[in-house]
Amino acid sequence: MKRFFNISGNISGTRGRELLKLIALHWQKLFFAMLCMIVVAVATAASAYLVKPMLDDIFVNRDRNGLLVIPGAAILIFFLKGIAAYGQQYWMNYVGEQIIKEFRNMLYHRIMDLPISFFHSEKTGTLISRITNDVNIVKAMVSTTVTSLLRDIFTVIGLLFVIFYMDWQLALGAFLILPLAFYPVVVFGRRVRRFSTGCQEAMADLTVFIHETFSGSKVVKIFTMEAYEKARFRKKTEALFQLEMKSAVAKALSSPVMEFLGGLGIAFIIWFGGSRVISGASTTGTFFSFLTAVMMLYDPVKKLTKLNNTIQEGLAAVTRIYDIVERESDIVDSHDAIDLPRGPLGVEFDNVSFSYAGQPRDSNNQLPGNSHAGHHKASDTHLDSSIRRYPDEEAYVFPVLRDITLRVSPGEVLAIAGMSGGGKTSLVNLIPRFYDVTKGALLVGGVDVRKISLSSLRGMISIVTQEPILFNGTVRDNIRYGRLTASDQEVEAAARAAFAHDFITGFQDGYDTMTGELGSRLSGGEKQRICIARALIKDAPILILDEATSALDAQAESLVQKALGNLMKGRTTFVIAHRLSTIRHAHRIILLKAGRIAEQGTHEELMAMQGDYFKLNRAS
Repeated sequence: MKRFFNISGNISGTRGRELLKLIALHWQKLFFAMLCMIVVAVATAASAYLVKPMLDDIFVNRDRNGLLVIPGAAILIFFLKGIAAYGQQYWMNYVGEQIIKEFRNMLYHRIMDLPISFFHSEKTGTLISRITNDVNIVKAMVSTTVTSLLRDIFTVIGLLFVIFYMDWQLALGAFLILPLAFYPVVVFGRRVRRFSTGCQEAMADLTVFIHETFSGSKVVKIFTMEAYEKARFRKKTEALFQLEMKSAVAKALSSPVMEFLGGLGIAFIIWFGGSRVISGASTTGTFFSFLTAVMMLYDPVKKLTKLNNTIQEGLAAVTRIYDIVERESDIVDSHDAIDLPRGPLGVEFDNVSFSYAGQPRDSNNQLPGNSHAGHHKASDTHLDSSIRRYPDEEAYVFPVLRDITLRVSPGEVLAIAGMSGGGKTSLVNLIPRFYDVTKGALLVGGVDVRKISLSSLRGMISIVTQEPILFNGTVRDNIRYGRLTASDQEVEAAARAAFAHDFITGFQDGYDTMTGELGSRLSGGEKQRICIARALIKDAPILILDEATSALDAQAESLVQKALGNLMKGRTTFVIAHRLSTIRHAHRIILLKAGRIAEQGTHEELMAMQGDYFKLNRAS
């Protein structure tokens, strides 16, 4: 088996060893499966051996006792073989399904632990493809191929014993041909693995395309781009088809080659074995028993090519899976991270500068920053539009924030204004450590955020964004997402404070109404108020409102503003708003320009300065 694994594409490599470790964790069940496989192999070898007494005793010597003994032995052999075959299939499928479950859990857990920058650099459809399509390919390898591989190895060993026991001279001659049978295993296996990797990447790209066009179906239809998207889809399926066909050709060629090599071996046995029977050196029964065993032996050897093809596909999928699993997050807890005490918290930016990637760090900053963020897309709505692509589509203009020094007292409402691209969203994204500062320090409750455990830090922060995100569940579950231990009474109280109770009770199922995918069954104002109720029930001392009302009409905005007023009470609040009329009553307003604080003060003070804030107000 080890020799075959080495031949079949370096499964002994790092990723292959990891897979074998996962398989080895289930050694008890593998042990029972192997016992069953040994029984199957012994039964197969015994059925080949039965040909000798059947021919020599019954048909040549006409022994009537053989008519009772040999059929009875055949029944027993095939009964045991059937029972053992069921056992090996059950245990190997159990192990295979367990490993696939562990792969999916491991992959999902790793993805969920990676920072926001990872989700901006990877396409959603690609990640879905890794968890579904790639893992299913590994399932085929583990559940089916490993089972067949082990079974065929034991079968080959049993048949080899019968062959050499029957006629060792003829066996040596037959095995002059056998090593050639591994030729297609090596050559075609490499091609299958290469094409399989291409197929998996093309399938991931197709998944991304489907996800985007289904999500943007309204845009497609309003611009009458159905024909255009259909053509793009056909192009992608054609590319996938070409790769699939190349893989199919490599698989199909391996079988005829092995058939021909097997035919050479059988021809040699008929010639050499027949001459020994004619000369009297061997009996007819011995020859036919030997020939049966050899033919049965060539069958599992031929199967090795097909097994190898599946193994190569599985290894390609394992490589893609471990590309994610082995990726490290740079937003992690320090070894001496602390938990923040519950209570009002202030936030302080101490000479903070921030770059998404590629910017050198100052000599005093020893803590790691965000190395993956350089792969973000400039068009992503979660990123500040001050990021601009160079022609190579990888480099960016930096930094986004420069020398920000700002202290926000507990309970203070700070509004952040400025033109698009000024760094507003980037500033607030530093507070929950979606990214780490490049220079300076950010303190919450007087403690550097990099010295606070992530669970404690984020447990103190609520965020309401421009695009409300709801999960496909009930209204009650979506509100309770802020605190899973909340009672139904607390859920209702939060909904009332968010001015959501009335429209919720107007639904036929009330709080048990399903919201649909991403809240698709609700209006924008309804979704936003449920998100506010979710933030209320979390009861975090720090609140971030990222343009929470900019996408709403005037009537919906009025209700949401009332709900936000309840949410902001007693909390340290950061408000980003395009509509400057919504931030006039903030305790303080800062205006960001090119990543710096250009102006700050109350609304009246900034208007009196007649600077950029004044101009923005006049323009709005």
